[in-house]
Amino acid sequence: MLVDLIIAMLWSLSPFGEAKVGIPYGMLSGVNIYLVFIGCFLANLLVFPMMMFFLEKINRYLLRWIFYKKSAIFVARRAKTGSGSQIKRFGFWGLILFVMIPLPGTGVYAGSIATYLFKIEKQKAFWANTIGIFLSSVIVWSATLATMKGMQ
Repeated sequence: MLVDLIIAMLWSLSPFGEAKVGIPYGMLSGVNIYLVFIGCFLANLLVFPMMMFFLEKINRYLLRWIFYKKSAIFVARRAKTGSGSQIKRFGFWGLILFVMIPLPGTGVYAGSIATYLFKIEKQKAFWANTIGIFLSSVIVWSATLATMKGMQ
C-alpha cells in the first residue's frame, strides 16, 4: 500500500499526469481514498514552487542552448495563443479555471508557465494554482470514486 501511495504521489509530481493520473492510480490500487486525495493533492501542490524556481533560475541558464531556446519559444507561443488571452483577461479567476480543468495540457505545470510568461504576482498565482489543483483533484477523485462504485 505504501509503495502504491508513493507511486501515486510521483504521478502527481509528474508533468505527464499530475493528480489527474495519481489519484485514479492510487484509488484503483487499493490505497485509502482519503489518503490518496491528500497525498496526491499535496504532491501536485509542490510543483508550483519547483517550477517557479526552475523558470526563474535554471531556465535563464538553459536558454543559452539553441535547442532548448527553440523549444522554450515554441511552448511560450503556444501558451500565449492558446488560453493566454483568457488568463490575462480574467487574471486570478482565469488561472484558477485553467488549472482546474482536468484535461491534458492544463494543470499546475501550465499554470506555472502562464504565471512566468504573463508576470502574474507569485503569491496570487500560488493561491490560484492551489485552488485550481484542489478543484481539479476533487473532480478527478469524485469521478474515480463514482466509477469504482459503478464497477462493483
